Amino acid sequence: MTYIGRFAPSPTGPLHFGSLLAALASFLDARAHEGEWLLRIEDLDPPREQPDVKEQFPLLLESYGLYWDGELSFQSERLELYAPVLQELLEAHHAYPCSCSRKEILSRCDNLVYDQHCLMHPPAQDDNVAIRINSNGTLISFRDIIQGPHAYNLSSTGDFVVFRRDGFYSYQLAVTIDDYLQGITHIVRGSDLLDETAKQIHLQQLLGYPTPAYAHIPVAANAEGQKLSKQTFAPALETTDPIPVLFKALQFLDQEPPRELLYASRDELLEWAIANWDIRKIKPTLSKPLLNES
Repeated sequence: MTYIGRFAPSPTGPLHFGSLLAALASFLDARAHEGEWLLRIEDLDPPREQPDVKEQFPLLLESYGLYWDGELSFQSERLELYAPVLQELLEAHHAYPCSCSRKEILSRCDNLVYDQHCLMHPPAQDDNVAIRINSNGTLISFRDIIQGPHAYNLSSTGDFVVFRRDGFYSYQLAVTIDDYLQGITHIVRGSDLLDETAKQIHLQQLLGYPTPAYAHIPVAANAEGQKLSKQTFAPALETTDPIPVLFKALQFLDQEPPRELLYASRDELLEWAIANWDIRKIKPTLSKPLLNES
C-alpha cells in the first residue's frame, strides 16, 4: 500500500521539542512503512509569522537527520489552488459569507459557537466578509490510531471559518486541500489538533476527498502542565548535539530505546528507531509531562 506522510509546521516561532516529537513520529512512521515523508511549511498567517523562521526549519530538520522526500512546499505559494475550491463550496451552498465581527458574535453567542446569523440574514455583496462552512449539525466519527474512537457533533463547535475577513485562507481549508493534492495517506501529529480533525473530515466529505488515517501523539507539557509552545516560552531546538534530544524524544514516544544508543551516531540511532518503530506502543493520552531524564 502506498504510504505518504508529512510534517507541516507553521512559522509562528522556532521549532522546539514539541515540534520535534511530531516531526520524528511522522518521519519514523513513514520510513517504517517504506513510505514517503513530505515537508510543507504552513505559512498562511503573515501577521503571526516570525521573520526568517521558516528558512530555518529545513536546516534544523536536516541537522536531526530528518530528510524529506520531494520538493519543500510553502502554502503561501499555493494560494491559487484554494480559490476554486472555496468557490466550489459556495456554489454548492456548503459555505456562506459572514460579515459578523468577533465583538458581534461575542454579544450574541455562548462560547463563540456561531449562531448562523449570516446564513439567515445574508450580508450585502460589498461587505467585508469571511466564509463559513455550514456544518448542518453533521456527526463525524473516526478511529484515531493512537487515541482510539472519537465522535463529534459539529453543531457544538459551530460553522467554522474557511476564509477570513482579513483576506487570508484558513488553516482548515488549506490543510484539507493540500493533504488531498499531495496524496497524503497518513497524518501523524500532536493531540492539540485532535479536535480539528472532525472539521477536516467534514470538508473532505463535502469535496469528495478520501480521508487519511490519523494518529495523534501526546503533546509534551511543561512543569505547569502547559503544552510546550512559543506562548509558554519553549526553548528553540539546538542543532549542535541532536543525539540526546532524539533519544529523549524516543523515550517520550514510548519506544524504549536502549541506553547504548546515547553513544551511537545520529544515523545509527535513527536506523534503530526506524527498524523498531511501533506506533502501538504510544499510550493514548493527550499530554505528558516532559521529564528531565536521559
